[in-house]
Order: sequence, then structure tokens, then C-alpha cells
Amino acid sequence: MTEPMQPRAGATGARAPLPPDRAVARSRRVGWIWFAGAITVLAGLFNVVEGAVALFDRDYYVIGPSGLLVFSLAGWGWVHLIVGILVVLTGIALFTGSTWARVVTVALAGFNALAQLAFLSAYPFWGVIVIALDVLVIWAVIVHGDEATYEIW
Repeated sequence: MTEPMQPRAGATGARAPLPPDRAVARSRRVGWIWFAGAITVLAGLFNVVEGAVALFDRDYYVIGPSGLLVFSLAGWGWVHLIVGILVVLTGIALFTGSTWARVVTVALAGFNALAQLAFLSAYPFWGVIVIALDVLVIWAVIVHGDEATYEIW
């Protein structure tokens, strides 16, 4: 017996390729949440390093004559250290897909961006990088966060 012939790809009457499966499309969007979690942990670690440097190496940051906004260098060091630890923890929690982790991540990333903005006079290049990462995290969590309500483990 011979097998029935399959139509060639270019032959008339051939079927168009099927659209990607919904599960595959969903997994691509969930990838943004994983990306946001990884970047959140990375930005939090940046903050921890920034805070530790401000606390332990007072000569590292150059403060202009106008000084820093609101706090002293030690005050900003503690702010960055505490916020960095919280950001790392919520970034790890973001991998679970829980709603509270998404809300806290957006709130902390927004606060972190504002804190970096106030700290720009001490270290502008580093601050701009962390602000950009915070904005990217906020975008990924808000736009693709609803996909994380399903299990992503």
C-alpha cells in the first residue's frame, strides 16, 4: 500500500500555517515577568552596592557645593541599602507570580527611581542606569503582569 500524498507547501489547496499555540504565546509574555524579576534583583543588588559604598567609602562619591537633596551621604547610603534589600526580596518573590509581589515591585521600582533622581548629583551615570532599569521593570510588570497570575514555575 502506498501512503496518500501530502500537498506540497507551494501547491494550490495547501493549508496556511497555523498560528502559534496560545500556550506558546502566553509563555513568551510570562518571559517578561521572569525578565522583570531578574532585572529587579539586579537593580536591588546595584542599590545594595551603592548604599554600602556610600556608608563605608566616604571619598568615593563627589558631592558638589550644593550637596545632596534631603539627606547626607550616610542617610542616602542607608536609604539605598534598605531599598536595595527590599527590591532584591520582591524581585525574588516576583518569580512566584503573586499579585502582591507585582504591586510591591512597581511601588519599590518607582520609589527607587525617585531616590536615584535625588542622588544624581553624587553619581549621575550609575543613577541613570538604575532609573532606566526601574522604568523597564515597571513597564514589564504592568504590561505583562496579568500573565503571571497563572503558575510560572
